[in-house]
Formats: sequence, structure tokens, C-alpha cells
Amino acid sequence: MAEQQYAYDSTDGVPDQQVDQAAYADASLSPAPVNGHVSPAPGSTNGDASTANGAAASINVIRKTLASWVGFSNLPNQVHRRSVRRGFQFVAMVVGESGLGKSTLINTLFEDTLYQPKVIPEPGADRGRTVQIESINAEIEENGVRLKLTVVDTPGFGDFVNNDECWKPILDNIEARYDAYLEQENRVNRLKMTDNRVHACIYFIQSTGHALKPIDIEFMKQLHNKVNLIPVIAKADTLTEEEVDVFKRRILADIEHHGINIFQPPSYERDDDETIQENHEIISKIPFAVVGSDHIVPSPDGRQVRGREYPWGVIEVDNEQHCDFVKLRQMLVRTHMEELREHTNDILYERYRTEKLQAMGVAQDESVFKETNPAAKQAEERAMHEAKLKKMEMEMKMVFQQKVQEKEHKLKQSEEELYARHREMKEALEKQRLELDDKKRRIESGRPLTPEKGSKKRFGLGK
Repeated sequence: MAEQQYAYDSTDGVPDQQVDQAAYADASLSPAPVNGHVSPAPGSTNGDASTANGAAASINVIRKTLASWVGFSNLPNQVHRRSVRRGFQFVAMVVGESGLGKSTLINTLFEDTLYQPKVIPEPGADRGRTVQIESINAEIEENGVRLKLTVVDTPGFGDFVNNDECWKPILDNIEARYDAYLEQENRVNRLKMTDNRVHACIYFIQSTGHALKPIDIEFMKQLHNKVNLIPVIAKADTLTEEEVDVFKRRILADIEHHGINIFQPPSYERDDDETIQENHEIISKIPFAVVGSDHIVPSPDGRQVRGREYPWGVIEVDNEQHCDFVKLRQMLVRTHMEELREHTNDILYERYRTEKLQAMGVAQDESVFKETNPAAKQAEERAMHEAKLKKMEMEMKMVFQQKVQEKEHKLKQSEEELYARHREMKEALEKQRLELDDKKRRIESGRPLTPEKGSKKRFGLGK
């Protein structure tokens, strides 16, 4: 076989097509690049191996000059190569009552047997008293792209008579994963960091056709600020098309009434029309009415499809006219998996991290790494110094006024005490004067001085 050579496009720097080197043995026959792409020369074939081997030594590869091309437009391709080399990691949590098809839907989403068939416990067997958390790790590969997938299951949710705070073990598990990532960030060596944060929580709603149950509302109210919530209607094949539409409207009304945040595909300024249309279609299907099945059944037209076979017909999982499974997989995996990871890291985790550090007493100094003008900084410091002096002056005035008031109060109290003593002495002197006048009159009238009974002779003033 002839040795193959990659031709590069000047706009992206990645190989566009393989070019037969034997076709360019003669430089005069080399084709001109069209739109940056090099096409094989006319009449070149791969069948003559001897001709190709003989011409390989004298090949001239024509490359487009890059004089007018800076090259930073090639950054997305560099990020692509790095991402493919490192692989991706995604953590999905499934929450819902038993029997809603959580395991089947996960197997259907990733087209792999992540969940083995569950063993149904015998009647009367002990099923535990709380919600259990189970994790399944798998590494799957598609077209050379590796994905480290972790599925967090919550068996036991809503299966008890008393479901009070049944959401608490799930919330604790999500926060424990945030704490583990925060601890990795605080390490000295952060080369090997593992992201085990929950990027998406698929919440299964029982297809009652009425509205959300209290346990559904309470769960979503407790977790909507911690994780990306994606509500789905489980086993939607039990409802008619009209019942599904009414049920969706009631669910969205309950979500809006209780102020619950659910994940919706974001829109960007430079999105093309096709992306905008896809996002609009995905948003119109929320909450997703899904049907899961990993069995191959024959369709009425003879095709082999994944679905469920009933006496009245076949439900095709991958048929958008039968259920919303395709839109759910498109949002969760094909188009918005990176947005789920980004929203978890930039919004949900940052909010939790801020609250955690503030609760630990860690305060952020806003002046750190703040670019300021020296003149403005000097004026700000002068204003702060003047404000500090004014504050000290006000405090000194307040202290002075307080001391003056205290001194005036003491002087007034002393003055009142002196006035009281003066009145008492004046009254005592007046009483003694009256007694002396009475004694004088008696002596002048010749009557003897006979002291009154029970009275004692007092001498001096104030005694």
C-alpha cells in the first residue's frame, strides 16, 4: 500500500483528509488547494504499489503559507485534543420511588448494562429503615472518547410509611461530595483531583396524572440549590397523550409556585438557528415523559427496535412521537453535558463553597488583587483618615459631655443635701427659740419651771 500523508487546513490545523503521496510524485501535477483543502490529483490510484513506492522519495507536499494567519483560532482544536486525551467524568444521580424504572432508564441512556437485574425481596423481608446510597462506576468509550461514568442510586426513597426527612441522606451525600472536592482544592499538591460532585439529578415522578405529591415538592425544594434537577415522568406509556400534556402543565405550575429551580438548556449570543431550535424543543418537553427499555422487539413494519411490546402495539423508546427519551438523552449527554458540569462547578459548588467558608469564619478581603489608581487610593486613604479623626472627635465630645453631666448631677445632689441639712438646722433652732421664749415668760411671771413628763433636758443645738 502507498504511504499516506495528512493534508492540513490552514484554518484549523487538523488533518482534513488523507492524500495519496503517489499522486504528488510530479510537482507539476500537484493540485491547487481549494478553500484550504488539497484534493488528490486526477488519475491517481492506489492500485499500482510499485509506482507509489518509487515516487515516495521525490514527493513535494504543498502547504498553504500562514503569513496572514495568527493561529489562536486553532485553540478549540487544542482543547479538543487535550480533552480526548484526558477523558471526561460525569456523575448522575437517580432519585425516585421503587419500581419507576430508574435502572432500566440508565441502561437505556448509555446503551450498556450498568445495572444488573434486581432481585425482588420476599414478602416480609427487611428492606432497611432509611434511604441507602449506592454508586456504580463504569468507563465507556465511544468513537475514541472515554467517559468515566458514575451513577448514584438511592434505593428506599419514598418506600416507607413515615417519609419524614427521607431526602436528608441524599442531601448529605451531595454535600459530602462537595466537601471532598473542597478538601482536594486545599491540598498542597492538586495534580490529581477527582471530580465526584453530582452533575445532574434525574428525579422520577410517578405518572399519576394529577400533580406533584408533597414528597416530590419537599425533595425538590431541599435540593434545587445543591444540584441540577431534571424532572422526568416515569413510565409515561401508562398515560394518554392528552393526559401527559395536562400532567406536564400541572407539574410546571407546582414548580413555579414553590420557586423550584430546574435545569434548562442555556442560550448564548452566538448560537446558530439550529442550536436555538434544538434548545427550544428540549425546553418544550420538560418535564420529560420517558419510557425505558433495553429489549429489542419487532415493530409492526418489521424493524428491530428498542421498546416495549403490548397487545395493542409497540412503544419505541427512540421514537420521538412515542416518548421524550430522545430529548432527554440529547440534553443530558449529546448537547448539554458540559453545561451541566459547568453549572455545577461555577454556580452550585461556588455557592456551597462560599457558605461553607463563611461558616468557618473565613472572610474575603475585597482589596486583595484589586487594581486601583494611586491618586484615587491616596484620596480614599485621606478620606478614611479624616473620617477616623471626625469619629474620634465625636467620641471625645460625647465622653466630655457625659462627664460634665455626671459632675452636674453630683453637684446638684450635694446642693440638695446641703439645703436639706440647712432646713433641718433652721427648724431645730426655731424650736429651741420658742422653748426659750416660753421659759422666759414663765420666769418673768414667777411660775416654776417644771419639765414635762417623758422629756429630757437637751443642751446644745441639734441634740
